[in-house]
Amino acid sequence: MFEKKTLIQRVAFFTTLRLTLNTSIRMVYPFLAVFAVGLNKEIGTISLALAASMATSAVGPFLAPITDRRGRKIGMLMGMGVFLAGSLAVSIFPGYFTFFLAILLCNLGNNLFLPAMQAYLGDHTPYNRRGLVISITELSWALSFILLVPLAGLLMEKSTWYAPYIGLSVLGAGMMVLLFLLIPADRPEIIEPLAVFSDIRKVILYPPAIFGIITGFLFITGNELVNVVFGVWMQDSFAIKIAALGTASIVIGLSELAGEGISAILADRLGKERTVGVSLFLNAIWVIALPWLEGSLGGAFVWLFLFYLTFEVAMVSILPLITEITPATRATMISLFIAALSLGRALGDLAAPLLFRNGFLVNTLVCAALDLLGLLFLSRIKLPRETL
Repeated sequence: MFEKKTLIQRVAFFTTLRLTLNTSIRMVYPFLAVFAVGLNKEIGTISLALAASMATSAVGPFLAPITDRRGRKIGMLMGMGVFLAGSLAVSIFPGYFTFFLAILLCNLGNNLFLPAMQAYLGDHTPYNRRGLVISITELSWALSFILLVPLAGLLMEKSTWYAPYIGLSVLGAGMMVLLFLLIPADRPEIIEPLAVFSDIRKVILYPPAIFGIITGFLFITGNELVNVVFGVWMQDSFAIKIAALGTASIVIGLSELAGEGISAILADRLGKERTVGVSLFLNAIWVIALPWLEGSLGGAFVWLFLFYLTFEVAMVSILPLITEITPATRATMISLFIAALSLGRALGDLAAPLLFRNGFLVNTLVCAALDLLGLLFLSRIKLPRETL
């Protein structure tokens, strides 16, 4: 385990590094139209890259055993290398093919880096402090949207559509060098031959691991059912303009930041399972209230804040829990969990417009039902005896 000073330094470094990775993912959504104009493509064509990028999470579980058996630092360097390859490709040879490649590789790089980093922190942080540590690194998700995504927009306005990728390449290269120099090489306690399918099989045949994966899949699917169409609902209900939707994005960013802060405070004190459970229950109750707020735009913004707040607390608080279910195959477990989250998002993206045809209330009711079903599976998760 790390000394307190060393732990603070590592967490600060990982949080800063993840700002770069998260910005490469989050900046695409608000500037989809800008990329489409710069590439002279339809928005639907650009969105294909986003849809395809979700498939990269399926690769993670097959590479995660390298991290479990060869060291976390190797996994993190692999992730940064893949990310850097994507951002450099579109920076040097701007075009639709390299943009498509950058979206895929930046997502894949993040899906390789994140399990390795969380496994590394899991190895070196006591379980009773892990909620705080992982919550702090998750601040980078909200901060990237609040700080660096607007900067990416400014770069595109002043220069060209691929200017943010140039900046991310410089930042990514610097962070990769620092990662190599500052993070000591780590070796697993037991060096075993690489056995990808064996490690995956160990996880999927262990019931608590499956319960954890299903829990995440259910509540992120529910969130996506609302996330995809809430903007359309707000436009239909309040006849608001694009600028007001921009305000909604700020509200979401602030709610994410608040949720990560609350998780950092509560997850270790109340317990990870209890924090996730209470958050999911509140999310289920709160989501049903939204369709009844059609007469109040201010009320809708308050709802939006609390809906994403409760979701973010649940999402961030479940991560340290996931890191402890199968300590021997920690990175593989995290990769499978992330793959399930991506599958849930994809399913939610497909189902949300279909449900919305019958009214937004249907989306919210299904979301609430999935939250409550997730609570059932959450209650079945059991940690190893040595953790308790």
